[in-house]
Amino acid sequence: MTQREDLSTVMDQLSIDAVITGYARAVDDGAWTDYRALFTADGRADYRSAGGVEGPADEVSQWLAKTMRLFPVRQHLIVNRRLGIQDLDGRPGDRAEVLADYLNPMRLEGGGGGTGAGTRAPDFVSGGRYTFTLSRTESGWRIRTVTVDEKWRGTAGPRAVG
Repeated sequence: MTQREDLSTVMDQLSIDAVITGYARAVDDGAWTDYRALFTADGRADYRSAGGVEGPADEVSQWLAKTMRLFPVRQHLIVNRRLGIQDLDGRPGDRAEVLADYLNPMRLEGGGGGTGAGTRAPDFVSGGRYTFTLSRTESGWRIRTVTVDEKWRGTAGPRAVG
């Protein structure tokens, strides 16, 4: 691989990472126009393992907009990202896959207000793994599919020590 190809690969990695971070921010902030803009025209999302829906990103964003109103406080942490870019004989291709773990604390509507030290903990936390497939488009890297594999869910309140 040449230095130019190495630099191109690094730029692709940074661009893909920005898309994944943008995904978390859009969901957490309820920025559904931004969410839809992260996907290819035929992009799809699958939230079935977390009790949600599967379908075209536009339709799923409408479902998310309605559902997430129940959770005014939410914060995705997308970590342990494993990124693979299509390899075309040592040159980066136009497809990529990202496997990334997530931790997602959420608070139900009316679950306590404000921010700061006196604020009540989230009502529940879930964790699992995302699988993103991405394609290079004229507008940059975009999500072609995202699949959620929720592995666990639990309450986040204080626990009694025995």
